[in-house]
Amino acid sequence: MPSKSVSGYIAIVGRPNVGKSTLLNHLLEQKISITSRKPQTTRNNVLGIKTVGHVQMLFVDTPGIHKGQEKAINKFMNKTASSALKDVDVVIFVVDKKQWTEEDDWVEQQVNNVDCPIIVAINKVDQIENKSDLLPHLQKLAERMPKAELVPISALKMQNLDQLERLVVERLPEGEHYFPEDQITDKNSRFLASEIVREKITRQLGDEVPYQSAVEIEEFVEEGNLITISAAILVERSGQKRMLIGDKGDRIKQIGQQARLDMEKLFDSKVMLNLWVKVRRGWSDDERALRSLGFDD
Repeated sequence: MPSKSVSGYIAIVGRPNVGKSTLLNHLLEQKISITSRKPQTTRNNVLGIKTVGHVQMLFVDTPGIHKGQEKAINKFMNKTASSALKDVDVVIFVVDKKQWTEEDDWVEQQVNNVDCPIIVAINKVDQIENKSDLLPHLQKLAERMPKAELVPISALKMQNLDQLERLVVERLPEGEHYFPEDQITDKNSRFLASEIVREKITRQLGDEVPYQSAVEIEEFVEEGNLITISAAILVERSGQKRMLIGDKGDRIKQIGQQARLDMEKLFDSKVMLNLWVKVRRGWSDDERALRSLGFDD
């Protein structure tokens, strides 16, 4: 451990669904970024703060950088992810264990424009039975990005994350810490609560509804050991509202129960959670509506 204070920002970037949020949560050893098997789950940059002795690492989890979608929310997500690459000290470029796509090409172009150390984290290697099968992919990555350090990892199984963290620390500059050592994120409790609800929606429903839904916290009141939270789930069509509510309200009840349990664990408090669903047509392609939902942060 260095004797002088070390601190810096580390952008975690990659195409959708390569495991960026899972990586952040396991590096922090605490869940602050929502995860699901569906791509484009993360919509905002989420800062995770890890302080160990003299070292403070500020990890920025970004939306997956993607191509070919023109809605305002997709443009916002790409802009948000690209902005995270400005003025960072290290970039972790997360890629799949074997697959390389056009979207990886697009992310690589963005990453190659930064003037800082790059670490390529090849994720999900636990799914490869014969590790020699990984060698051709590693060789191609080394040829594509000769200045980058390559690290095979499994974010989900927490394999090789200690080596990844060591490489990050070695590349951080000396400097005073930006945040208190017990702080784990710069996001407020209302944001974290809305993200937890959105995660449960994403995990419960099919491909369409999660991408056309948003969560708006209308009430967040702390009284002693009880937090009362009221949240509106916004969708674009009446049919989506019916799907979210489910038969006799079963689905919305299940979403609420799962979200409440996660909130109680995160906030270390009892939570009373009230959910309802509103139809707000075209919100995902309406810049003014997106700003009202906090998408211009």
